[in-house]
Amino acid sequence: MKAYHGSLEVVQNPDTEHSFRPLDFGKGFYVTTVKEQAEKWARRKMDIYNKTKGIINEYEMSEIEDITDIHASGILIKTFPDDLEEWLDFVCDCRDGGEGYKQFDVICGKVANDKVFRVVDMYHQGIWDKGRAIKEIRAYENYDQYAFISQRAIDMFLKFERYYEV
Repeated sequence: MKAYHGSLEVVQNPDTEHSFRPLDFGKGFYVTTVKEQAEKWARRKMDIYNKTKGIINEYEMSEIEDITDIHASGILIKTFPDDLEEWLDFVCDCRDGGEGYKQFDVICGKVANDKVFRVVDMYHQGIWDKGRAIKEIRAYENYDQYAFISQRAIDMFLKFERYYEV
């Protein structure tokens, strides 16, 4: 299947070393199977860094099974179900500097809308309980993210195909 990474540069050899801060699923190399989502990420980076072009890197991504155990390759994959309760706790922990994500090689799940930052803050500060936070989160139905935490997983699942500018 095709996977995309929105950036300001061509990333033919993705790695985990260039992840400068923990995102939803910790520090890693993030891709999505939704081209429009990668384009949105690239445009957001263009705005932040005042650049005139963004790059969409396209990869062939091997099928990642929906499992939470180690399969024959020894790669540990965490896939979040549609229930956002576990997802919310995991995202909060990662954004809080937690390192539980490091036990996995690949983490797969939905991407929440831009309100997630406010929701996480309200939940962390104890202003909202978990039930209220989950009601506020509206996950995009067709948006996903794959965080590659280990280089071994990147090398196993991703193969650079091409890039284009936005």
